[in-house]
Amino acid sequence: MTNPEVHSALKAIWGYSQFLPLQEEAVAADLSQRDSLVVLPTGGGKSLCYQLPAIISSGWTLVISPLISLMKDQVDQMRALGIAAAALNSASSGRERAEVANRLTAGQLKILYISPERFVTEQTLHFLQAHPPRSIVIDEAHCISSWGHDFRPEYRSLAGIRSKLPDAGWHAFTATATPKVQEDIIEQLQLRDPAILIGDFFRPNLVYYARRRSRGLNQICDVLERYGNDCGIIYAISRQRVEELSNLLNELGYRTLPYHAGLTDDQRTANQEALVNDRIQAIVATVAFGMGINKPNLRYVIHAELPRSIENYQQESGRAGRDGLPAECWLLYSGQDFLTWRRIFESSNDETEERGKRALQVMQSYCASFRCRHQFLVQHFGQHFEKKCQSCDVCLGLFPKVQNSLTLARMILSCVVRVKQRFGAHHVAKVLVGSKDRKILQMQHDKLSTWGLLKSHRIEQVRDWLDQLVAQCFLTCLDKEFSLLQVTPSGQQLLFHDAEVTLFETIGSEDSERELTQKSIIDSWEGVDRRLFEHLASWRRAKASLLKVPAFVVFSDVTLRDLARRRPTSSEGLLKVHGIGEKKRRDFGSEVIELIFNYCQKHSLDANVIPSPETATSSRGASGTPTISASALEAFHLFRAGVAIEAIAEKLDRAISTVNDYLLLFIANDRITDATRWVDPIEISRIELAADYLDGTQRLKPLFEALHGMVSYDHIRIVLACRAQRQALTARA
Repeated sequence: MTNPEVHSALKAIWGYSQFLPLQEEAVAADLSQRDSLVVLPTGGGKSLCYQLPAIISSGWTLVISPLISLMKDQVDQMRALGIAAAALNSASSGRERAEVANRLTAGQLKILYISPERFVTEQTLHFLQAHPPRSIVIDEAHCISSWGHDFRPEYRSLAGIRSKLPDAGWHAFTATATPKVQEDIIEQLQLRDPAILIGDFFRPNLVYYARRRSRGLNQICDVLERYGNDCGIIYAISRQRVEELSNLLNELGYRTLPYHAGLTDDQRTANQEALVNDRIQAIVATVAFGMGINKPNLRYVIHAELPRSIENYQQESGRAGRDGLPAECWLLYSGQDFLTWRRIFESSNDETEERGKRALQVMQSYCASFRCRHQFLVQHFGQHFEKKCQSCDVCLGLFPKVQNSLTLARMILSCVVRVKQRFGAHHVAKVLVGSKDRKILQMQHDKLSTWGLLKSHRIEQVRDWLDQLVAQCFLTCLDKEFSLLQVTPSGQQLLFHDAEVTLFETIGSEDSERELTQKSIIDSWEGVDRRLFEHLASWRRAKASLLKVPAFVVFSDVTLRDLARRRPTSSEGLLKVHGIGEKKRRDFGSEVIELIFNYCQKHSLDANVIPSPETATSSRGASGTPTISASALEAFHLFRAGVAIEAIAEKLDRAISTVNDYLLLFIANDRITDATRWVDPIEISRIELAADYLDGTQRLKPLFEALHGMVSYDHIRIVLACRAQRQALTARA
């Protein structure tokens, strides 16, 4: 039965008109003092599930959290909402601990965050028995399970505390738990008849890509370039690689900082805060980074090297797009990554080594099987998923099927046999493409009948086909160095009898990738005045700096986009904006209203816009499919008719910045190579000359500066877009 008080608090405090899936059930379990296990994907709104009950009920809630930085961000956010919250951890002074104790005793705190190490101390337990919490929340609960990917021994001691606080409801929350880990959490925490709430692991706003690492830094730079000043995370395996990658990106003009266990606590904290406060574009990190990051507007997560397991990958990539807006998740891998992880696992105990190697096999299958990426992840966590996601490189059709897959597969398997099944994938690929490498000549493999059979293909493509045959169990890697190939019984059947095999082209899809992701990015801005958004973002940065909190604590990107879409100039209109409740209206309403009113007057824009239903919620369809909006398609027809940008903006009732975004899509869609319809020929010549002078750069800021600020960013974008189409046409010819 719906609880009116719950929905009233949801709107008044958070500014949300409805719950996300399973949030209401989790709140109900907490309010009824029933234990619960809540597994929601990152971005599923776990925090609200225990924060809301804490506010509207008597007593207080204790939250056990493993990371100091996460506690701080959560406390900052709750205080911004008017919720009395505090945190205790190893960094807390004696004075701070005494202050928290006094506030709890006086009934002045609703939520207290505490580290697991401090929770189990005798002093803390005595205090808790004297002032028992109504509810106890265990965040990152998968850490209690030795079957999980992030086991922490200190979490095991939590189970023995249950009997000392018998009346409190216990609630376990995690974003990552297979069915086996879920069972272990319930058993270890001794949850009593728990409500088991398992959310949908499918996150359609995340677009997943997996590629062999083949173009050096270019694959990473392509993503950073698309998102400009928007932030993301780049993961690497080792500290050394993190430092190297961060330095290289900085030399290329990007703003990044490293994060790994070799830095001091102060350095790590400062670097993380630089990301949280939007002072850098990306943090380059080992897997030591991330669990404590509470930044909702990360637009991309790039694994520059292979993650150690699917569980790790799901959690790490899931840090992108927590605000529900489109984000990209890239996995770039090589055979060397598998060897690196195997060496790491082999230095561990036997159980860890065996578990690690099994995890690597699953990762290899993910990279090379060409199943829907979302389906692979969702099914790994025990859920059914059969539809096409339209949010990954496989379902978006970036990999065409090879027409003669059977013939091609037989050539490759035959080569493995010809080299007597004693060599790895890289050597076999070299033979197939006709390499005259010293080792090839030394082994006389240039004399084999299979030498050069695939010389018309790039070696990276042949390597991918070998991986695909391994993933389909026609080949296997036997030796402990994970390199030597052997034909399996299924492979023998394929070689000499009838069998089905499907191989995919993986090289040459870069243009399609850029076009699809650009469409997704632009579509998510439907109806938003981009320049007003930037004005609001500048105001938000200044306000956050003044309050000494991260920018998203003031307003999320989703809220700023909705403000720039609706353009409210009344106090009542603010409450219709996603994420603005009574507290934030009181704190920031007058400043925001004045900013929007002045902007609309200056630019002759309508205020108090009522968005269409599809843009009021999300510009992505129910399946999460990135599409060209109806307005963009209408703009396409007007572009073809020669209508000017300003006239199109007026006709469609769209900001000029939005129409310029439509134009970039149109140029890519119709493969336009001549920009003279929109930019003066002399200006085009200057822009292209500057681009040539800067070695063909596609980066906007260096070009803008090289042109002394005399040419607009919009004109630079248009000219570069047409230039890219010319270059693509030349390459195809």
